[in-house]
Amino acid sequence: MKKETENLLGVLIEAGIGSRRSLAAAIMQGRVTVNGAVATDLRRPVDTERDSIAIDGKPVELAEKKLVYLVLNKPEGVLSTVRDERGRKTVTAFIPQKYRHLRLYPAGRLDKDTTGLLLLTNDGELTHRLTHPSFENEKEYFVKINGALKPEELKKLERGIELEDGLTAPAAVREVKNSPPFNYSITIHEGRKRQVRRMFLDLGYRPLALKRTRIGKLTIGDLKEGEVRELTDKELTQ
Repeated sequence: MKKETENLLGVLIEAGIGSRRSLAAAIMQGRVTVNGAVATDLRRPVDTERDSIAIDGKPVELAEKKLVYLVLNKPEGVLSTVRDERGRKTVTAFIPQKYRHLRLYPAGRLDKDTTGLLLLTNDGELTHRLTHPSFENEKEYFVKINGALKPEELKKLERGIELEDGLTAPAAVREVKNSPPFNYSITIHEGRKRQVRRMFLDLGYRPLALKRTRIGKLTIGDLKEGEVRELTDKELTQ
């Protein structure tokens, strides 16, 4: 896949020639040049296929960017973001040490109280394909509610529910019997904020537990909460 433009500090870190702190200091001290010009901005855009970088006049050999794809079963209470100003736990805490220098980020989001399937990657093209509404990727969730949906409520979910941000697209809903504590599965292909929760709340049911189990053909399988694994070649192709 085509490389993206990256920031200067990130490129130097990936090159493996020093710590984040030492490389940031080198940039700010004016010791780093890009195409012969001094660069003091840590976030200066760099095209790794065209630009030449040097530190103290010595050319830096840029590392080929390694694309990584990890599946995380996100636990409840964890934020789907790289960092949090309030110091709350984020999904990056579950990235194995050997991948931490690659600056992986979540492709899409799950709200703090939702568990389940989340992809962590540094592949911008794949992230776009998974998250942009135009691709209409199916996302399946297991939900636990108190009580059973009435036939008219099932039909309402399947036709679409009028929320404050518009009518939802038709959803596929089925009863779940062998995956406690969940009692329903709902499949959507939109990505509105807290959409599944809001759909059930509109019907008068507060989801007591919510878990994403599938994105397209990628499933959570038997991965336990907090566990991470790499995508297989077959999954990546799908």
